[in-house]
Amino acid sequence: MYDYIKGIVTNIKNNAIVVDNNGIGYLLYVSNPYSFEIGSEYKVYVYQQIQEDVNLLYGFKTLAEKEFFLKLISVKGLGCKMALPILAVGSIEGIMDAIERENILYLKKFPKIGDKLAKQIVLDLKGKLEFIGVGITDDVVETENELREVLIGLGYKEKELKPVLAKVDTSLPIEGQVKDALKLLLR
Repeated sequence: MYDYIKGIVTNIKNNAIVVDNNGIGYLLYVSNPYSFEIGSEYKVYVYQQIQEDVNLLYGFKTLAEKEFFLKLISVKGLGCKMALPILAVGSIEGIMDAIERENILYLKKFPKIGDKLAKQIVLDLKGKLEFIGVGITDDVVETENELREVLIGLGYKEKELKPVLAKVDTSLPIEGQVKDALKLLLR
């Protein structure tokens, strides 16, 4: 499984880019290939889809975009090929707001999303999108995810962590963040 690929974009297609990393060209399906520039280096977060006859890589400019994509494909009846255009057409904040407000009409504007699937998206995702780091840098999102993983590994539940993670000083190294979080959790 890949987390990200760092390399130079060598080709842009209508729904994908090719990223050269140490002489290997990775074909990454992305929501907006024209937001990349040929010859520029990028750190592209990836999701690998492996099925019987398919082995595809999907690329994302930010970790928040990847996290949101993973939430979307967890919806019953919504696959990777339907989730990618949703990211291309709408903003993450707008889609999250529509889900939380149960705005079916907004969700139906996306390609191949009908009434039934829009309702399924709301049913499966409403109230489950609070940990997606929209509007903050990838470093902060990575650090928060790392801290969350450490605390879950120590036996804490996701619902216990939500109020604590917001109070931890992210400028500290991860060891200091864990200490701060544990102090807050033990109060």
